[in-house]
Amino acid sequence: MSEAGGQSRAGEQGESPAEVAARRGRRELTAWLVVTAVGCVLVLVAAGRAWVTNVRGAGTGALAVPSGGDLSPVLTPLALAGLAGVVAVLATKGAGRRVIGVLLALCGVGAGLGAWQAAGGSGVLSWLRERNVMRATGAIQWDVVPLWPVVCGLGAVLMVAGGVAAVVRGGAWGGMSAKYTRERPETTGDRSMWDALDRGDDPT
Repeated sequence: MSEAGGQSRAGEQGESPAEVAARRGRRELTAWLVVTAVGCVLVLVAAGRAWVTNVRGAGTGALAVPSGGDLSPVLTPLALAGLAGVVAVLATKGAGRRVIGVLLALCGVGAGLGAWQAAGGSGVLSWLRERNVMRATGAIQWDVVPLWPVVCGLGAVLMVAGGVAAVVRGGAWGGMSAKYTRERPETTGDRSMWDALDRGDDPT
């Protein structure tokens, strides 16, 4: 084990500071990508689930049950905007990446506020009375499903954290544009060499 560890340290010592920084940036970007995307997906999934159950009132017929997206219509659009922001961070760099990070954090804040509003009793009652006005009279009662508001809140927190991380650390991460920039000169050089050979010139 010590020999393997020594070889690993030797490989790291052979890297230039720029290579070490690039490798660390790729690791950070991968971790950021997973965490932030998971946060957006949590909000999206929670928005599609019923946040109350066992709705009952004095009347006939089954009563409509709201999902998180019904109680707070902003949840699904904000989650989708967050996923678009994740892709945009990968495709940009510099100031553009920081601006997207700010917008991503704002989407997380909006999702958190939306979850808080949706979980409130007054909002649930208002939705139930509006959708069940012909099937229930008097008091309407329901049971809260606590799982999905918590899941949505957790996803919102991860979105905010991802946005802040993109603003603070985004400059140290690579991206698709950087990879394309590194590969393009090599491709151009190879093509120029083959063109010279076709003309009968000596590329050396």
